[in-house]
Amino acid sequence: MSTNVTQQPLGDVAVALPPLETITLTINGTQKRLQVAPWTSLLDLLREYLDLTGTKKGCDHGQCGACTVLVNGTRINSCLSLAVMQDGNEITTIEGLAKGDELHPVQEAFIEHDGFQCGYCTPGQICSAVGLINEGKAKTADDIRELMSGNICRCGAYVGIVAAVEQALHKCQPNQ
Repeated sequence: MSTNVTQQPLGDVAVALPPLETITLTINGTQKRLQVAPWTSLLDLLREYLDLTGTKKGCDHGQCGACTVLVNGTRINSCLSLAVMQDGNEITTIEGLAKGDELHPVQEAFIEHDGFQCGYCTPGQICSAVGLINEGKAKTADDIRELMSGNICRCGAYVGIVAAVEQALHKCQPNQ
């Protein structure tokens, strides 16, 4: 997987940087083969290498959830995962949820229930909600609040967010 090692001068000493790693990811349905530095976070790969800027950099410490994406259908904070750790995996960002002009049911519900104000946290909230629905653990509004607690909205749009997730939960899993 490794490529060439580059030397960077540091005063009178040459420092060898680690080699780039070649990884293959399926991102929003499209397979990509990329060379990345081993310390590149999945968040930075998405935003800086691939220009998928819907995924937001909030705290960069895994505390706010703005960077939530789906990896093989499971929600993760992309700022806490190195891109090389995801080699071979399927990544879905906010840009990959809609099918053409048809919005994902969670996206539709967020619009219907005004589940956003400034919109900064919205991509992470929506990806987290899709992951929550995939998990199948939420049955009530209280469950949704608890299971979405890792996604912070500084505007306080929680009433709309919970209503949107509840609607999408029942639409995506009608037996709930």
